[in-house]
Amino acid sequence: MKINKKILINFEEDISKLYESKKIRGPIHLSGNNEDQLIKIFKKIKNRDWVFSSWRNHYHAILKGVPKDYIKSEIVRGKSMILNSIDNKFFSSSIVGGILPIALGAALAIKKKKRKNTVWVFIGDMTYETGVFQEVYKYSKNFNLPIKFVVEDNSMSTNTKTSDAWGKKSKILPKIIYYKYKRKYPHHGIGKWVLF
Repeated sequence: MKINKKILINFEEDISKLYESKKIRGPIHLSGNNEDQLIKIFKKIKNRDWVFSSWRNHYHAILKGVPKDYIKSEIVRGKSMILNSIDNKFFSSSIVGGILPIALGAALAIKKKKRKNTVWVFIGDMTYETGVFQEVYKYSKNFNLPIKFVVEDNSMSTNTKTSDAWGKKSKILPKIIYYKYKRKYPHHGIGKWVLF
């Protein structure tokens, strides 16, 4: 089934309603306002490729082909931030920058085994500024690994502007897919409850 913008938006709205009605007992990180960019990027991602994502991963999982019913059941079980599917070659982590070394290891294994897969790793603009990203990026380029980095810039680090946290913005490195968007939802939740 071809995934379009409406399918993505409807899924997140459904999850938002489940969260508001207290059917989800764990934190959720909803996507929104970046559907067009992701649909365009995922047209380049093949079934054999791996996708690594962060805590805001619902759109990535859907676009990679993870069944929506499975995603929804995992979210209801409190596993919104750690969706994984070996069958769909999809892996996520809720640790800031934690997905990067795992994705790098997968890319190194693919190269050593002389496979045709590519690793796609999605990070936010705050993670892009971290040391772990710089190290993983440099290693992957120096050893010509089959990995592509996608930076999703919503200009926020949780609830702080990324520019306030890091000061001057870094230059966009070569061979990085980088796009900006304004997030629809707060860092976590749906914006109707007090955040601590």
